[in-house]
Amino acid sequence: MAKIKGTVKDEQPRALFDCAKCPAFCCAIYERVALTKRDIKRLAKFFGVTEEVATRRYTTKWEDERVLRRTPDPLLGEACMFLDREKRGCTIYQGRPQVCREYPSRTRCVYYDVLQFERRQQDDETVLPLFQITFREVEKKPESGENGKKTWEWKPEKKIK
Repeated sequence: MAKIKGTVKDEQPRALFDCAKCPAFCCAIYERVALTKRDIKRLAKFFGVTEEVATRRYTTKWEDERVLRRTPDPLLGEACMFLDREKRGCTIYQGRPQVCREYPSRTRCVYYDVLQFERRQQDDETVLPLFQITFREVEKKPESGENGKKTWEWKPEKKIK
């Protein structure tokens, strides 16, 4: 057997969040978790069912996309059907969709940061800040910037009173 010289290092950056200390905002805040065909195949394999059965049982249509079903959540209103409501963790961790595998795709999680900040500010470990994400259409107009380069300015829609 060959000897390994030096130190073996995990090249993953250190995560600055702890999902076990979070109420699973990422499982509840988004109205939809879009699924790919590969995600549906993974769900089917995880549950030992056909793709058709997995599609029917665990997904729903949202406009033109297939998304995970959501169910009532006593803490955050609604959440992914696979969120354990007591332990606040994923019940299909090995079979979860790709978007869940990649989240938050950086070393920090904004929801965890806000949660920890608010708990420190309030000096109360039970504080639960509530988030709401609102999407709206914006108009995108090109403008000339410095050196004649094209820049983009985003203007929100006019509010309807």
